[in-house]
Amino acid sequence: MGSMIQTYGLQEADFRNTDLAQHPHDLKGNNDLLSITRPDIIADIHQQFLGAGADILETNTFNANAISQADYHLMPWAYRLNVASAQVARQVADAQTAKTPDKPRWVAGAIGPTNRTASLSPDVNNPGARNITFAQLVTAYTEATAGLMDGGADIILIETVFDTLNAKAAIMAVLNVFESRGETLPIMISGTITDRSGRTLSGQTAEAFWISVQHAKPLSIGLNCALGADLMRPHIAELSSLADTAISAYPNAGLPNDLGGYDESPVVMAQQVGAWAVDGLLNIVGGCCGTTPAHIAAIAQAVSPYPPRIWHDAPQRLCLSGLEPFVL
Repeated sequence: MGSMIQTYGLQEADFRNTDLAQHPHDLKGNNDLLSITRPDIIADIHQQFLGAGADILETNTFNANAISQADYHLMPWAYRLNVASAQVARQVADAQTAKTPDKPRWVAGAIGPTNRTASLSPDVNNPGARNITFAQLVTAYTEATAGLMDGGADIILIETVFDTLNAKAAIMAVLNVFESRGETLPIMISGTITDRSGRTLSGQTAEAFWISVQHAKPLSIGLNCALGADLMRPHIAELSSLADTAISAYPNAGLPNDLGGYDESPVVMAQQVGAWAVDGLLNIVGGCCGTTPAHIAAIAQAVSPYPPRIWHDAPQRLCLSGLEPFVL
């Protein structure tokens, strides 16, 4: 979404409407706000991805939470951003489904990690310091989840998890909202391996991450962002061998270049991801940073000849996790 928004060359005025005309803080770059101020652009981007063959649209809500919106002094807008973003995606998805009823399209309400971490100190001289609490995260995620559901999301996607404690707060919030409403949606959870260490930013291996969140009984577990497809494969393979649920993967189009862009072509990316499908590692696949509709079209074509991964019930064992897994 971010890469596509950049192609429109938007200016400050695009991020404002009548209600925000006198807002004292710069708003350019607050992409989630475009679902309200320029819904035509967000709908156009969604439509381009559907035209490329996508089955699931992510809502434009990566930073649509009160914690992240504090950077723009728009904390009270968080719920409204989630509702509007889900509605835009819902309208586009439903219109496409009406054209091809045999291929329904779905809306995944995206819940990003926020710009704070519950596990790590922001002060190298004070390891015990924190700039966010678990309770604050739950409150923010609760508001976001309610907005996504009110806007018509089919799925709740807790994504780009770099700190598992943040994800645990999101899971608690989502389950609390489900219980209070007497309504449930499938949950997808997607972590991010931040570098070649093979760990999340908070230090967990892929297996330890899975153990930490499997109590949510997610529709899928997987990885997205940070690494390109070539570097992500061993971690996806590990999750595929462990998880008794679907596996998702949406890597970046390679690693960012010196200018922050992504250079991996649709052909190269599709070849790499297609090999995962050949080996039966995937159920849900797509693209993250730098991936365009051309990338999604190439990936869809590459994986379509192969059946999705089949998983089996995991043996009943005591599984615990810190940074490393412990299986008794």
